[in-house]
Amino acid sequence: MLKGKKILVAVTGSIAAYKIANLIRLLHKAGAETKVLMTEAAKEFVAPLTLATLSKNEIQSNLATNASWANHVALGRWADVMVIAPLSCNTLAKMANGICDNLVMAVYLSATCKVLVAPAMDEDMWIHPSTQNNIATITTFGNIIIPVQHGELASGLIGEGRMAEPEIIIEALTNQILQKNDLASKKILITAGPTYEPLDPVRYIGNYSSGKMGVAIAQQATSRGAIVTLILGPTQVAHNLTGITTIHVQTAQQMYEAAIKQFETTDVAIISAAVADYTPKVVANKKIKKSTEENFEVQLTKTKDILKTLGHTKSQQQIVVGFALETNNEKEFALQKLETKNADYIVLNSTNDIGGTFGSDNNKITIFDKAKKEYKFTLKPKLAVANDILNTIFKVTYNS
Repeated sequence: MLKGKKILVAVTGSIAAYKIANLIRLLHKAGAETKVLMTEAAKEFVAPLTLATLSKNEIQSNLATNASWANHVALGRWADVMVIAPLSCNTLAKMANGICDNLVMAVYLSATCKVLVAPAMDEDMWIHPSTQNNIATITTFGNIIIPVQHGELASGLIGEGRMAEPEIIIEALTNQILQKNDLASKKILITAGPTYEPLDPVRYIGNYSSGKMGVAIAQQATSRGAIVTLILGPTQVAHNLTGITTIHVQTAQQMYEAAIKQFETTDVAIISAAVADYTPKVVANKKIKKSTEENFEVQLTKTKDILKTLGHTKSQQQIVVGFALETNNEKEFALQKLETKNADYIVLNSTNDIGGTFGSDNNKITIFDKAKKEYKFTLKPKLAVANDILNTIFKVTYNS
């Protein structure tokens, strides 16, 4: 897929730079030609000789040496795509403000190709308003953000800010080179995350959904040209939602109302949210105090079924996709859901798969279509899974 493509890799100062050796290896394995740029800070984290050996090209890091001048204009025009990975907080700020004080920035400002960036920094730096403003700013310039991942950071903390793994960067590069705007003009509605059903002003009934899968689908669909509306339940995970119309909700009823309102003008609805099946019948207006009684009972009432409502009201031109998370009899229950909800596709997750489901950056899915045909996939990062879902829907439905 990347055979013969010219990839310019710019490495900046972050501990995640050690992963770039594997990225270069994977690019060459895919048949791509690579040239590598490094900032001076990047050399502190990975040896230029290592990347030069793997890329089969001399590493460039200075605008000029005593003997020659690095033609940043030619480099910027040479590439089919440029990827800055890892993108440090410092280089991000320079990109947002057009500060040209090294070769990486000179080439970036001269680039005539698509530019992808894979940020890497500690969580506090990542979520800082100035960083998020800079991300939003460079997005308006047409740059593609490869989302950060959640996990162990160099500080020893667990949180957002890890650079995307090389396999995810390869996936993003492939999408930009091959798929471009294959979903242009398609209107996609996505629900994601949990819902919180209040018991009183300080307590609620909820679940462990992080919203990562639905957000990944929204991000990938947007990068492929779709017009995306994301209805997002409460989630603690920071996401890059630039270019996505996002409706924030808390309860199942709010998500239902938002989905019904948006559905009429939707081509494809992907209902990935973990919506509560039941909600408290009565919500206390004051905090419920612990009593002397051993037992405490809460009466619950059914919530409205978003997937079923959309499935039974869709037009012939609309596609409805549901999700099923099962603990047993996975296939049987998924097919039953496909039929009773009148969905066109069901994406099956299993809690028995190690490394997948709630909170994980990975997922392993099986998709069933209306004809009960089965499409099985291996455990992958959720961004890659998102493309598997989109590819299946659009190739099977639209033969595209």
